[in-house]
Amino acid sequence: MTESTHLDRTRAAYDTVAADYAEIARDDLDDKPLDRALLAAFAERVRAGTGEVADLGCGPGRITAFLRSLGVEAFGVDLSPGMISVARREHPDLRFEVGSMTALDLGDGSLAGAVAWYSTVHTPPDLLPTVFAEIHRVLAPGGHLVIAFKAGDELRHLTHAYGHDLSLDVHWTPPERIADLLTGAGLVVNARLIRAPEESERSYAGRQAFLLAHKPGES
Repeated sequence: MTESTHLDRTRAAYDTVAADYAEIARDDLDDKPLDRALLAAFAERVRAGTGEVADLGCGPGRITAFLRSLGVEAFGVDLSPGMISVARREHPDLRFEVGSMTALDLGDGSLAGAVAWYSTVHTPPDLLPTVFAEIHRVLAPGGHLVIAFKAGDELRHLTHAYGHDLSLDVHWTPPERIADLLTGAGLVVNARLIRAPEESERSYAGRQAFLLAHKPGES
């Protein structure tokens, strides 16, 4: 699959489900204490630096808003104009922009931090180095990244989700592979967390993985 085909399919899928996805995911952090704790640790790190934090693949903006509640100057970027429209309506006090993680419209070294909260799970494995190189480029020296993804080694193709027919690939990726790719992009992995599905998650959701990393150098 070419990059443009992957982006077109992902954009179309999330444009289709944007409103229903936002409703379903609205409170999904409430019963995930480990997820909240990791985001809080990330927030503490980026507050020590200077600059904004980009929530890459922000969807309806729930993680962006959570980070702002923790005192982080966060804004959201998403491939789907439909998702950005929902995010702006749900959080009118925050900034959201349409954009792709494969070619971010952000200056070199402009960010204190970046979040990729399940936003790489639709990215074909051969494009992950491009995404992580972009994150490295836009992070300031000393800037931090938190990434969440599905731990495993398989590809599932969805034809129906969030009440809609669609076409969407979902990749489960071994945490060590993501860690190696981050290292290859010039980032340093600081912490890893792998957890079982919470009670609110369906059993087939499988293990969830989270990595904290930073770009070497002083901010």
